[in-house]
Amino acid sequence: MAKSKLIKDTTREERIRIVQSALAWGDDCDSVSSLSNGVSEMYQPYIDGEMELAECNMRGAATTYVKSDRDRPSTGSCPVGY
Repeated sequence: MAKSKLIKDTTREERIRIVQSALAWGDDCDSVSSLSNGVSEMYQPYIDGEMELAECNMRGAATTYVKSDRDRPSTGSCPVGY
């Protein structure tokens, strides 16, 4: 069974390794500063113990989707864009 990745079950150092491992950037990195700005900003609340990993992922995913119909490209009569 996989070890829990919840904040209450991990140390800050473990959370750094979890993020690095998930992004397949290896174990060579010693600090979060080695991560790209967007990624480190996205996962920093998890690393700092302020927000669970799943919450960071949901927040990150929410920023990649269209925010309003005005931002949606016009592709026809279907509201989904097909």
